[in-house]
Amino acid sequence: MIVKQIRLSSQAKEQLSRLKGRTGIKNWNVLCRWALCLSLREKSIPADVEIPADSNVEMSWEVFGGEYSEIYEALVKQRCKEDGLSTDPAAVAHYFRLHLHRGIAYLSSSQFARDITDILSLATEDGEKREEEA
Repeated sequence: MIVKQIRLSSQAKEQLSRLKGRTGIKNWNVLCRWALCLSLREKSIPADVEIPADSNVEMSWEVFGGEYSEIYEALVKQRCKEDGLSTDPAAVAHYFRLHLHRGIAYLSSSQFARDITDILSLATEDGEKREEEA
C-alpha cells in the first residue's frame, strides 16, 4: 500500500464538495480515483509543491482503492519509473499525493466536469476530444 491514510488539503476538499454537487457522485473515494487517473494520464510531472493535509477529509488506502487498490499502486509506481523518479516508498507516496491533488484540481475545473456525463466521457475518446477543445 502506498500510504495508510490519505488526508486531503482544504482546497481539495472544497473542490471535491463542488464536484459532488455538480455530478451527484456522493463518495470522496470515487472522485479521488477518477482524479488520480486523470492526473496519471497527463504527460507532465505534477509540480513538486507542498500540499497541506489541513482538511477533515481522510480515508484509508483500502477505502481509496477498494478492490483495485493494488492496480492504483502499480499505476503510480509505473508512472514514477516512466518519469525517472525514485520508487522508494516515500517518493511513491509523495508523487501519489501530487497526482491526486492535481487530478482533483483538473476535475473540479468547469472545463472538465460539469456533470457526471463529463466524468464518464473522460474514459472514452470523446473525453479526449473535449480536453483538446478546452
